[in-house]
Amino acid sequence: MNFPSRETVERLRREYPAGTRVELVRMDDCQAPPVGTHGTVLGVDDTGSLLMKWDNGSGLNVVCGEDIVKKLDSVTTIYSKLVSSEKIC
Repeated sequence: MNFPSRETVERLRREYPAGTRVELVRMDDCQAPPVGTHGTVLGVDDTGSLLMKWDNGSGLNVVCGEDIVKKLDSVTTIYSKLVSSEKIC
């Protein structure tokens, strides 16, 4: 495994500060949350991995260079909460 440079880790820390909301796009792991799962970044470790708290209860980290997430803005997050809380019969 190649570790990212210090500069890359610092950029990730600026780009994904604690509290950033993300959506999982791709994760190649048998224990991965389903694609589309939302989560909150808790921090970025020294290997560039995003330390995560997924909305489904998972704590699996996002590995730098392997997994893909996209940032959610507040409008998307609010919309997602509204949609998921709607009762569909």
